[in-house]
Amino acid sequence: MAEPTCDSVAARSVRALRRIRERIVRTPLLPALAVSGETGSQVLFKAENFQRTGSFKFRGALSKLSSPETAAKAGRTFVTASSGNHGIASSQAAALLHVPLKVVLPEVAPLIKVERIRSFGIDVVLHGPETGAAERFAREQAGADGDVYISPYNDVDVMAGQGTIGLELLDQHESIDNVFIAMGGGGLIGGIASVLKSFGSQARVWGVSAEQSAALDASLRAGCIVEVSHGETFAEAVAGGVDADSVTFPIARECVDECVVCSEDEIGAAFVDLALKERQIVEGAAALAYAGFVKVADRCRDQTNVIVLCGSNIDPDNVRARLAARA
Repeated sequence: MAEPTCDSVAARSVRALRRIRERIVRTPLLPALAVSGETGSQVLFKAENFQRTGSFKFRGALSKLSSPETAAKAGRTFVTASSGNHGIASSQAAALLHVPLKVVLPEVAPLIKVERIRSFGIDVVLHGPETGAAERFAREQAGADGDVYISPYNDVDVMAGQGTIGLELLDQHESIDNVFIAMGGGGLIGGIASVLKSFGSQARVWGVSAEQSAALDASLRAGCIVEVSHGETFAEAVAGGVDADSVTFPIARECVDECVVCSEDEIGAAFVDLALKERQIVEGAAALAYAGFVKVADRCRDQTNVIVLCGSNIDPDNVRARLAARA
């Protein structure tokens, strides 16, 4: 397959939306009234925290498992790896489409996510300290067993599914100046950015990374995929490295306009602000996107800014602890 371009991913997103639109939620674009007033700009939340399975990942999983390429492999077992959200989304999509699936999770995956995956009757394997290790193990196991590996981000049909968010944004607002997106492996930002750029939007695409695990950010700055060290981060859904053959990297290089890196304190403060000021309970990766906006809010005054709240799958005990710590 030729290296994907923004235009080719956007075209796949259009086809993906035709396949999945009856099963996904067209998530709302919500005004952030408190934050808009504080920052002197219009702030809108693309509320993927209201998506089925509580995360944008359902779009990409359903796109992949309903694709013609997957249909051609009918009868084989699919294997994927995830910090949780992709596993949940893939499990529900597999159940809906009657596709056999195994999910490998890192040992640090939140219990709430592990239990959700198992609730679909999916075989769960816990392996490794972070998502990158789980992904490597899943690929190795798939190769050894003759199964089909599905990357949580390094797949054009997965990325195209995430791009359907961009198609909705174009339909929901005619003039967006900036879009802030949490950046892990690049599937979410690659899909959305491809659609926005290919359909002529003038929106500036901001990729926001967690300081503790910022592989794609470092790779974009270096101009090639590089290895970085990974620490524990509240935004665990975007933790992990980038595959050497990543299809998301050339897309991000082509379509992402600016990058922001946020500390754990900044992500934590953003989470509390979203909960107390905007009444949005989200997971760390969604708070990360908001933290990125806050960090550069002065540059975005008098503009229309969209923050993609990518998910809401967070352990209730974690919510209570973080709110109590900031009280």
